[in-house]
Amino acid sequence: MSTPQTTESTPPTAPRSRYSMGSASNLVRSLIVILGFMAVIIFMVPRVNSLSGPPVDIPARAAEVATQSGWPISIAAGLPTGWQPTSARYVRTGDGAMTWLAGYQAPSGNYVSVEQTKDATSLWIETEINRAVAKGTVDVAGRTWAKYERPSKVQNSLVHTPETTGELTTLVTGTGTFEELEVLIEHLTVVTP
Repeated sequence: MSTPQTTESTPPTAPRSRYSMGSASNLVRSLIVILGFMAVIIFMVPRVNSLSGPPVDIPARAAEVATQSGWPISIAAGLPTGWQPTSARYVRTGDGAMTWLAGYQAPSGNYVSVEQTKDATSLWIETEINRAVAKGTVDVAGRTWAKYERPSKVQNSLVHTPETTGELTTLVTGTGTFEELEVLIEHLTVVTP
């Protein structure tokens, strides 16, 4: 006797969606949606236009350094509109000399600093001007300044070396033009201990 065979029937499968087929037009639509979401996120995140540190009180720091060192150090006072103080430090440099540095940003965005040390060595000057090339001298504010230029690294420097020992050598240097360096020199005032 034969037994009846049972056949299992499989339920009919639903047809695949057109969107799951992976056509090129579906790919393009997906990319447009993703790029749209990314654009929204990018435009929602705030951007920083410029970085600025805390305000620098150069006169206050200069008074401290003048008292500590006993030096009549110089700072720029009464600079034209647009000049901003950026730094004030009293540090030991590579050759061991203590150095006063006051930095300023010119209206053009260039950086200019005044640096001073007592009884500067030729190594100190050479290091601070980054081995720039001598370009003669210039008279500014009643003093003669040696002029140095380093075009490969955009650094201009003016150096006043005193004739007697025990006085401060003053260096005005930075990415500023020589005209900007001279403006800073014309506004230098002495802070005494």
